[in-house]
Amino acid sequence: MDALAFLAAATPKRQPVYALTGDEDFLKRLARDRILALALGDADPALAVSVYAGDKLDFSTVRNDLDTLPFLAPCRVVVVENADPFVTAHRPALERYATSPSRSGVLVLDVKAFPETTKLAKALPDAAKIACKAPPPYKLPAWCAEWAKSRHDKKLAADAAEQLVELVGPAMGLLDQELGKLASAAGAKPNITAEDVTRLVGRSKAADVFRIMDAVGEGCPDEALSVLEELFAEGEDPMAVLGPLTAQLRKLAAVGRLTADGLPLGEAMNAAKVPAWERARVSFERQLRHLGRRRLERLTEWLADINLGLKGGNPLPERVQVERLVVLLARPRAS
Repeated sequence: MDALAFLAAATPKRQPVYALTGDEDFLKRLARDRILALALGDADPALAVSVYAGDKLDFSTVRNDLDTLPFLAPCRVVVVENADPFVTAHRPALERYATSPSRSGVLVLDVKAFPETTKLAKALPDAAKIACKAPPPYKLPAWCAEWAKSRHDKKLAADAAEQLVELVGPAMGLLDQELGKLASAAGAKPNITAEDVTRLVGRSKAADVFRIMDAVGEGCPDEALSVLEELFAEGEDPMAVLGPLTAQLRKLAAVGRLTADGLPLGEAMNAAKVPAWERARVSFERQLRHLGRRRLERLTEWLADINLGLKGGNPLPERVQVERLVVLLARPRAS
């Protein structure tokens, strides 16, 4: 079951065993809180919840805790964090437990992976397996708008949501933090606008790459290198800079191919998941015009070369390799 569907469900049935799977910690925290609310109601969690680390945990400890009668609570809840090694070490015992669980306890397994082919996964209903995976990036603006409304009672404009995701990135926990700050700053104002996002959201690597690519679109290699040098001076790793830079260059390459095949520019940008807010589109079009057909056609080749080079295939220092790529992109087109 998808975590967002589980969180949105009005009255999900309480399960004796849950598996929280995936790597989105923000969703795992929300799902765990929802499970505790289902299991305990208004009871004090301090009286009924035990939390264990899964790397050095014996199954008998968990079983005894689950079988202990609750005190001033409807049941006991046992949470096993980082439970992958615990599941691996005690799989047969867990399989037996899943078929005959304690009536007084709820077991929550926080795991990265939970293959459906295992007996344990098959023993649990879909409602007990909560997939905590972030939505794809193109769906995150809509989630931000929904979250701003449900959590903060604020209307987040569509262009503001697009800009927020572009600046902050796909980490839902960070997006939640920024939405909280924006809502607080808005005060009694019911709306959060793109201007609010521009003014209040902190700089991220994605935002810095946006500045670099703005300079690329203007044909200003000195300005692009200046932003890059700021990042390196702050201790940023070249590979960390290359990540969001690569994402933008792949979009440019994709739009270049699609328009060359006759697709209108707007449709090509939609297909490449270019953010829809106005500033992003204007900057993207400027980058396309600056790079021109020849460089657009070579972007994939250049990205392959620098990825290989940063993994040891080029003797030049990593930062020099990234600087050379930025200059290659930003310098004016040869006539």
